[in-house]
Amino acid sequence: MKTGLLIAAMLVAGAAHAQSDFDKRMAYDGLEPAKVKGLSAAYRRPGATLAGYKRVRIDPVEVRFDKNWNPQRTGSRLPLPAEDREAIRTGIAKLVREKFVKALAANNRYPVVEESGPDVLRLKIYIVNLYVNAPDNAGPGVSRTYVTSAGSMTLFMELFDSETGQILARVVDRQEARTATTFTMANIATSSGEAEDIAASWARIMRDALDRAHAAMK
Repeated sequence: MKTGLLIAAMLVAGAAHAQSDFDKRMAYDGLEPAKVKGLSAAYRRPGATLAGYKRVRIDPVEVRFDKNWNPQRTGSRLPLPAEDREAIRTGIAKLVREKFVKALAANNRYPVVEESGPDVLRLKIYIVNLYVNAPDNAGPGVSRTYVTSAGSMTLFMELFDSETGQILARVVDRQEARTATTFTMANIATSSGEAEDIAASWARIMRDALDRAHAAMK
């Protein structure tokens, strides 16, 4: 299993790992702790800079539910159908990717591309510990409505040079929503709410990091 998946799996497990163990896993392959405003933890390659990257390539976003998530149909004890679970997972993945594309490519600042190149930064984004609840008081026509509970989203992201594959940074951030976000299966990927706001804030942090790196070279 690749290092990124190992760390993501550790975050999903939610075990009480010692801070030193967490640091060791995050710093694997030569990274060192760094301070990034708005993120719980960040690690970077010594001497690495984002200044040379003008475009961004985003791998398909991977979403993993909280290990304690045991979804049931609204108003019953029947398990949530597999197709509904998959719709939630793929919907959140689409939402997160759209927010990153929107923030990075705004005003054609950092176009999002599909190819690698010397000026292309590659992002691998994982959303882990996602927890989704069905509403307690279901009524007519809401049997396929869900809410994301507070504290249900954690970002795990790795930054690579797209040509060499060298890792440049690795970050983790856990966010708690102030209120639950409601969405329906029909519009999960485009619903407004705090889950969307959280994804947008992560995307802005990524854009700001690129902006600061470019400004430092002027």
